[in-house]
Amino acid sequence: MNSLFERLRTRRLSSAFVLLATLSAAIVAGSFWAHGVRGQEKQNASADAAPLKIVNSPIASNQFVQIAKRVGPAVVNINTQTLPKQAGPTRRFRSHGQPAPTTPPDDGGQGDDQQGQNNFQDFFNHFFGFQGPQGDGGDNTGVQESLGSGFIVDPKGYIITNEHVIDKADKIYVKLSTDPDTTDLGRPARVIGVDKATDLAVIKIDSSTPLPTVKMGNSDNVQVGDWVEAIGSPFALSQTVTAGIISAKNRTIQPGASGQFQHFLQTDAAINPGNSGGPLLDMNGDVIGVNTAIYTQSAGYQGIGFAMPSNTVVSVYNDLIGPSHKVVRGSIGIQFREGLSDAVNRVYGFKNGVLVQEVQPGGPADKAGLKPGDIITAIDGRSIKDGDDLVNEIASRRPGSTARLGYLRNGQQQDTTVTIGDRDKIFASMTGNPGAAGPDDNGNAGETKLGLAVHTAPQSMVDKLHIGGVVIDSVRTGSFADLQGLEAGLVITHVNRRPTPNREQFESVVSKLQTGDDVVFEVMDPQHPDLGINYIGGTLE
Repeated sequence: MNSLFERLRTRRLSSAFVLLATLSAAIVAGSFWAHGVRGQEKQNASADAAPLKIVNSPIASNQFVQIAKRVGPAVVNINTQTLPKQAGPTRRFRSHGQPAPTTPPDDGGQGDDQQGQNNFQDFFNHFFGFQGPQGDGGDNTGVQESLGSGFIVDPKGYIITNEHVIDKADKIYVKLSTDPDTTDLGRPARVIGVDKATDLAVIKIDSSTPLPTVKMGNSDNVQVGDWVEAIGSPFALSQTVTAGIISAKNRTIQPGASGQFQHFLQTDAAINPGNSGGPLLDMNGDVIGVNTAIYTQSAGYQGIGFAMPSNTVVSVYNDLIGPSHKVVRGSIGIQFREGLSDAVNRVYGFKNGVLVQEVQPGGPADKAGLKPGDIITAIDGRSIKDGDDLVNEIASRRPGSTARLGYLRNGQQQDTTVTIGDRDKIFASMTGNPGAAGPDDNGNAGETKLGLAVHTAPQSMVDKLHIGGVVIDSVRTGSFADLQGLEAGLVITHVNRRPTPNREQFESVVSKLQTGDDVVFEVMDPQHPDLGINYIGGTLE
């Protein structure tokens, strides 16, 4: 009995153990399915998981990478400062260490406060890169700063940028990609010359060693759809690279005279505030344009940017580094209207050509016999398509050269020879501002070497100032005189301690000046003779 009892008890215990084991297995299995056996994962993690490694697989550089590496060192950041101006008529004299043009932009009547009058101008952000006044209460209170880009084209430090980047600036600084990234604004720069008609400028920095440069490409070879790359400093982010394609060519985005010499390449490469003045590059790494403007509703990139073609840039640059530091364009002294209706063409009997509306009395066209109502159809045997074609052809010719004009008068084909004139002087005369035309050809040393047009002070002014001198008629933007802060209306009494009581004596003194000479002006302000003589000087370059 005892033996039987023990066997039954042992069997019951065994059954209970099996039941407990089964329940335990079920719990474990349920935990596995419900929780993924996390404890087991942790236990085996270090044993099974392999650490990640960076694979150093070589990737062939594409053209964009190669261009950025090659061209990037020649692209610079440009910072400018405009100091607060004194109220009233008191004139401001700038030292040689503060070079910058002061003439306001020729915006064709569409200044910043008038942009709302033009629907297109609402979205055309031409003068971008402005950072606003610095009102920190310190020494820079009221100082306005702007940002732009540029690129070095000569190892001696000559840089191409946009005119609007440096316009009205009192101080210009340039920072290279290799310069230390500190709070320093960069290297001081001076203006060599500007051309408002194309919104281009040349500035220069000094360097003890040759600087990296870019190569200028042929923009005439560019085709719509070609890949391009832009490098610049948008939003102060230097050496920013963007890419896109040429989306159109020969875009004129400002109507009238303001846009006569601005025929842009259009691109969808991202261009933003601060890119202005930077290069647009083809896939050879050659500059085929200067990034100038964007079309935007948000003041930022929206897929449409404009660059001045390199062929125009090269032509302007070569003029600006010349002795006169200005672009000389030809003109024949006529006015015409673009966009005439087809009815006008039919009544006057022409399809292509330019209908003359006004002829400047005594100008080249007048001397050649042209009259209002004539239709210019050809230049030197080449047919003229429209007004832009005529302006580009005539403007590219040097004053004093001649051209054979074909024209229609009362339906009869005729021709005449015209002597090309200086566009600036002709337009100054047509607008009633002869002072801007500069001195005559018999004595132009002041204009050529200094950028000054002057006339002998009238006797009434001499009596008031008790001293003779020459009155400044005009100062060429970016010239030596402009860099010193000279302005129209001031009276120069001496140059390098030699008296200049009249224009002839002034021209005689200036004609002897050479590059590298120190030049000091003794200047009086006839509006404030109580301030006495002011001494202004610099080194002629």
